Amino acid sequence: MKLLRVGPVGAERPALLDEDGTLRDLSALVGDVDGGLLADGAALDRIRAALAAGVLPALDATGLRIGAPVGRIGKVVCIGLNYHGHAAETGAATPTEPVVFLKAPDTVVGPDDTVLVPRRSTKTDWEVELAIVIGRTARYLESDEQALAHVAGYAVAHDVSEREFQIERGGTWDKGKNCETFNPLGPWLVTADEVPDPQALGLRLWVNGELKQDGHTSDQIFPVAEVVRYVSQFMTLYPGDIINTGTPAGVAMGQPEPKPYLRAGDVVELEIDGLGRQRQELKDA
Repeated sequence: MKLLRVGPVGAERPALLDEDGTLRDLSALVGDVDGGLLADGAALDRIRAALAAGVLPALDATGLRIGAPVGRIGKVVCIGLNYHGHAAETGAATPTEPVVFLKAPDTVVGPDDTVLVPRRSTKTDWEVELAIVIGRTARYLESDEQALAHVAGYAVAHDVSEREFQIERGGTWDKGKNCETFNPLGPWLVTADEVPDPQALGLRLWVNGELKQDGHTSDQIFPVAEVVRYVSQFMTLYPGDIINTGTPAGVAMGQPEPKPYLRAGDVVELEIDGLGRQRQELKDA
């Protein structure tokens, strides 16, 4: 299934995109697409049954905002330097263990919402990423099979980053990763049954129509199953938590001088095979 949330900021309602591309209202069945729903197998089965029976009412998508596909996110865990190509372009050594950092849930916005260039920013960068959405509470998982069984689905994420804040301003990466609007997510949460192999997905990103990233999840240093298993050794993952799994080569930081960092007025578009497409216009904060 392709689950999503539509409507104004803070007042999104649950919806589903059917195989014909028709938007269907889920409000009569569930209150939201969130951790509670993702952990409730019976509720998900009711949605599937209603979809098969053809009883879900259609929504007029004209002018309807698409929000982040998951509400009430507990935490956003991120994996840095997780593609061989990206590590090479930045001159970083290949990690021997996953590089883990956190983004605040309030960085998450809809897939087509405005992205704000922070004040005094000189190095705002793009990063298309595969996002994992957790569906079952995960603690100390022992195998790849266990890890994948705890995944509810996948989504497109844009891990926007300010490189000067991240690298040159002291401390951890957090200052360059947690600026307002720095994690567009969606348009859909595609349930795991529709993504049989998360290591078989192409990822692409364009800036002002120019292709900048054209990668593949097979280039990940630590694949999806290992990422979930590994993170569960250090923190408890709850239904509705998000894991951004890193970006392929092609970011601004890895390009020759003068590096083409983002500015107000730029348009970024990104997509992952089967998971949908995003489009953001940048404005000054």
